[in-house]
Amino acid sequence: METAKAADSSTDQKKGTVIAPAAVPVITIEHLYMRFGPNIVLQGFNLTVYKEENVVVLGKSGAWKSVLIKCVMGLLKPDKGSINVLGDDVTMLNDDDLIKVRSKVGFLFQVNALYDSMTVRENLEFPLRRHWIDLLQIEVDAMVKEALANVALEHTAEMMPSELSGGMLKRIALARTLILKPEIILYDEPTTGLDPVTAREIDQLILQLQKKYQTSSIIISHDMNCVKNIADRVILLLEGKCYADGTYDELAHATDQKIKQFFE
Repeated sequence: METAKAADSSTDQKKGTVIAPAAVPVITIEHLYMRFGPNIVLQGFNLTVYKEENVVVLGKSGAWKSVLIKCVMGLLKPDKGSINVLGDDVTMLNDDDLIKVRSKVGFLFQVNALYDSMTVRENLEFPLRRHWIDLLQIEVDAMVKEALANVALEHTAEMMPSELSGGMLKRIALARTLILKPEIILYDEPTTGLDPVTAREIDQLILQLQKKYQTSSIIISHDMNCVKNIADRVILLLEGKCYADGTYDELAHATDQKIKQFFE
């Protein structure tokens, strides 16, 4: 089963009704193949993500879902296929050009990946230094302040990661991801290890920040509450392929047992 992807829209001049312009693709993955030894990870995988869309990739544990977003970031090189990100095929770029693309793509790691030896402020400043952005300290301070305000943790700037709760660490990691105001954000299991209340707060925060910054996202998740809360579209990754593509409700009401098992 594979349901229809987003359709182009147009203007109906006879009726005077203006319909939203055609969806703009920001990520286009075509015929992606990858294997690790005998393990076939991706087998002709195809996916298009549109501007301001949240796409959740769902699959079984051990289905190598995280490999997909690492390929999008250029951290892993597939055996075959193309990955067009904001107009560039990342599989063909050299290191310098990859860095330029990555400055437009945020990556929220499953384990947060904050530096224990740095304060919250220093963790947030790190992406600015890493991408050699020429800013005055007053500008850096303003960006850090805005990033912390986005996640309602302004008071934590001089704290160490060890002083923060799991939910706070996730918020700080999200603030660091957003400090460069990326056009695309890739989330690897954003609610893993969080209690249900905190996980719901992270879901709401992702939606708020998507609306504020008009970002597009790929979210890897097996948390069905997260999937239901934030997905504009759900992709089911099975046997290395895009097995199903539709809204949460469409897939939740599917009769195909391979799809139903995820929603029961």
